[in-house]
Amino acid sequence: MDCFRYRRNRLYCEGVPVAEVARRVGTPFYLYSREAMVEQFRRLDAAFAAVPHLTCYAVKANSNLAVLGIFGKLGAGFDIVSGGELLRVLEAGGDSGRIVFSGVGKTDCEIDLGLRKGILQFNVESEPELDLLESRARALGKKARISLRVNPDVDAKTHPYHSTGMLRHKFGMGIRQVRQLCVASARSPYLDVVGVGFHIGSQITAVDPFVQALVQVKKLVLDLRAGGIRIRHLDVGGGLGITYKDEVPPRPEQYSKAVLGALGDLDCTLLLEPGRVIVGNAGILVTTVLLTKKNGGTNFVVVDAGMTELVRPALYGAYHAILPERSGRKRRWTADVVGPICESGDFLARDRQMPVASAGDLLVVMSAGAYGFVLSSNYNSRPRVPEVLVRGNRFKVIRKRETFDHMIYGESSKD
Repeated sequence: MDCFRYRRNRLYCEGVPVAEVARRVGTPFYLYSREAMVEQFRRLDAAFAAVPHLTCYAVKANSNLAVLGIFGKLGAGFDIVSGGELLRVLEAGGDSGRIVFSGVGKTDCEIDLGLRKGILQFNVESEPELDLLESRARALGKKARISLRVNPDVDAKTHPYHSTGMLRHKFGMGIRQVRQLCVASARSPYLDVVGVGFHIGSQITAVDPFVQALVQVKKLVLDLRAGGIRIRHLDVGGGLGITYKDEVPPRPEQYSKAVLGALGDLDCTLLLEPGRVIVGNAGILVTTVLLTKKNGGTNFVVVDAGMTELVRPALYGAYHAILPERSGRKRRWTADVVGPICESGDFLARDRQMPVASAGDLLVVMSAGAYGFVLSSNYNSRPRVPEVLVRGNRFKVIRKRETFDHMIYGESSKD
């Protein structure tokens, strides 16, 4: 379903004209479709209805409280990677018993917070982390539910910065080490080994890497059970990709068919950690053309959003479609769409074929619902932009535009 469409040559988000939001809120801003988020979550969750499972939304993709609240009401679990994300989920009304805590560098304070709140499980990524977790559980008189993360050494065939499942990456542990640590942990009165899992990367556009990893981890589960360790959870991570340009990622139904086919009759509760696939195409970044210029043979469209608002093009060379808010213009040119940041790497698109733009035009950066605002910054002392949520014919500002006072909060001019 496409919640962003043109009507009478003007772009709408659900039933709301994008230009009307721009007039009321000012640019740049992020705009999200609630309907798109809900439908995509339900579609993925329903694809696994045949087995016990919990769909844990990956908070890092988009951590706005309103967004988290939407998924909480839909019965989602949450995949977090920091104490701050845990507090966000709880603030948004999420159930602590449906939270999995991932990440390679959990601190004492973060572990204590998770233990006190009674989260579903810690996804453990190293032996030192396991030692720390046991120590903190002992100190607090708690029993920590743990799942050990396998690094299956599988190439996810994605951008190198998105790949997490090969042994040269910092994530997880080899299968042999995981097996040994599961056996040792099962003897501890402060650890409850509830599961094992993997996460091989992000923006993955084929099912084969998931299946390769799952085959290895399924064998591990069977080996552990044969040794008397009752593994109840199998965390298959996230990473399912979306279409930014010409990618053809598997549909949720294709993904579930492949995963469940490899799983067979293992009798585990599946934990899923989708993020981008739920929110990526549910959001856009709206920006205004400040001016156009030409240097040598290159046309430049200078807009009021840049790498401080959307860093993915500069960081990954990522492609985002850029559309005019008003369609129907026939004249086209090749141009670089750049921001006002004082960096040559500040661009949203390079050598892009697009309708000729003029000062004052609104441009829309598509597929910006995931890893957009969450990666934004105050570089060049720029205030972070608003986030706006559309529901039917109404819209609501779910994060106000940052002010100068917000930016300098906590700083002092006195040395």
